[in-house]
Order: sequence, then structure tokens, then C-alpha cells
Amino acid sequence: MERIGGETMVLYSDLRERLEAFEAMRNVASLPGEFVTKTVKGSIYRYFQTILPGGRTQIYIGPDNEQTRSLMEARETGKLHALADEKMFQRLAAQIMAGDVMPIMPEMARIVARLADCCVFRAGGVLVGTTAYQILGPHLGVAWEHSSRMTQNIDLVGDTTRVAVAVPNLPAEAPAAIDSLRMGFFPIPRLSHNEPYTSYGVRGKSIRIDLFTPARRGATAPVFIRRLNATATPLNYLDYLIESPLKAAMVAGLPCLVNVPQPARYALHKLIISQERDATSAATAREDLLQAKDMITLLKEDSPGALELAKVALAKRGSSLLKKVEMACRQGEIEL
Repeated sequence: MERIGGETMVLYSDLRERLEAFEAMRNVASLPGEFVTKTVKGSIYRYFQTILPGGRTQIYIGPDNEQTRSLMEARETGKLHALADEKMFQRLAAQIMAGDVMPIMPEMARIVARLADCCVFRAGGVLVGTTAYQILGPHLGVAWEHSSRMTQNIDLVGDTTRVAVAVPNLPAEAPAAIDSLRMGFFPIPRLSHNEPYTSYGVRGKSIRIDLFTPARRGATAPVFIRRLNATATPLNYLDYLIESPLKAAMVAGLPCLVNVPQPARYALHKLIISQERDATSAATAREDLLQAKDMITLLKEDSPGALELAKVALAKRGSSLLKKVEMACRQGEIEL
């Protein structure tokens, strides 16, 4: 790994802070759409027409009068401000990338940005897997080695019980958000055709989106997540991974704010799952160990206390997990 220059890190911090402010102030001005009119019995009524995750929607504004016209003018002014903000984000991202920061690939970035627009992260969704690892690099001030940072999979975790603190109970429809990309995503059937879809792919491409949720009491059947209106595959240890996630800026041509795991928990989780891969996933297990080693090496220099806290939290879940971590460290020649 290589350290990112101080000037570039200042730009990243600026981008992240501005994205947080933008997310906090999102309103109708941020929605793509237009005002339309309807005439009913000789009277004119105003509506705002937009495409939300659930499909095309017309929001009733009111009768055509001075008040609704003032609201329309205010929306147009807000829209100009939102566009100006987006251009500023793009300029900052371009400056960060000029500082030798590898961006998320365009197709992947487009998907993540669309999920953000549809409030998936505000509703509690957390990016995990290699996409999160890529995003955590600039957040931690480093550029990862090329061999361990490229992916065409987007892994999204939604918890069935945890509600976003800042915006509780905010709905977001993950499948509709994916469909709205118009990139040709189709549901990937599971081994049992009686079970609902939890993954989406594009014909002729390796790009894929997987939805996961923490397993409860050993459950293996797909779980419906009401807040995301989506079904996800339950996986062990995800509750540990996504507890108290961080907000980080995705560096790309179209940047956005996302939720990612705490780096120390990400590293320990990678060590654990590397020991649970079967023989057909040996390459993935090696990637798990490589990412964990990079993250642990960095944290031991910059934030050893975070590693200790993550280990303490893991120990509370049972000694068997600590044994998996120890085995993985021996296998990957990792000093924890």
C-alpha cells in the first residue's frame, strides 16, 4: 500500500464533509422530475412528476395560484443549487483522483450512486466486501495494491432489526433502485426455485449485486427486509461486521456518501470467513487474507486501539471466533 499525500487527504475530507451536509439537506429539489398541470372542470392543478424507487409518481402540489407558483420557483432555485453542489463534488473527486487515488470503476460507481439516490444507505444499508475495501482505502489515507482492490461485485447488507439513527424507518426499495438503472440487471435464481431472489446480474457481464443480512439463530432461508423491500441471504457474523458503520465518500466520477464497516471489524471478519471457505473458493480465501493483512498492517501503525476494541467485541461472541482469527493469522503470516 502507499500513503496518499496530505493535500489529497484534505480534499477527501472536504468532499466527505460536503457530501454529509448535502445528504442532510436533501429535498424535492434533489429529485429529477418536472412540474405538470391537469385541468379538471376548468380549473388548473399543479403536480410534481418524478420517478421514485416504486416507479413513476405524481405528487399533488395544489391549485394553480400564487402560492404554488412561488413553490415552483423555489424548487427551480433549489435545483440550481443542487446541480452546483453536484458539479463541485465532481470537481473535488477529479482532484482526488489526480492525487493517485484509484476511483471505483464507472459501472460499479453508477450502481452505488443510484442506491444512494434511492436512500438505501440512509435506510441502513451497508456496503461490504471488496467494494467497501476499495472505498475504505482513501478514507484511511492509503492506496491499496492493484491486485487486491478490483471487483465487479457489489455486496450490500441490510439488517432486519437495525434502523438508521439519523433517519429512522425511512423506506428504500433496493430492487426498484437496481431496476431503475436500466443496465439489464435480472434476478439470479437460487438453487431452490421456491426461494426468492437475493442476487442480480447482467447477461454477458460479470457485474453482480448481492443482498445479505445477518443470520439469526442459524437461519439459512432468504429473509425479507421490509425497510429495503428486498430479500437477502442470511450470513453468519454480519451483525458483528456492520455494527456502528462509518460514513465514507465513494471516490468516482460521480461521488456519493455510503455506509461501510469499521476497518478493524472488516479485517477480523475477513480472517474469520477465510477459514470457512470451501476448497472451490481457495482464491477468494487468499483474497480475504490479503485484504485483512493490508488493513491490520495499516491499523497497527495508525490506530492500534481500534484493533483492540474490535478484538474485545469479537471475544464477547465466543472463543471459537478468536480461534478462527488465530488460525487465519498463522495461515496468512499475519501479526495481530
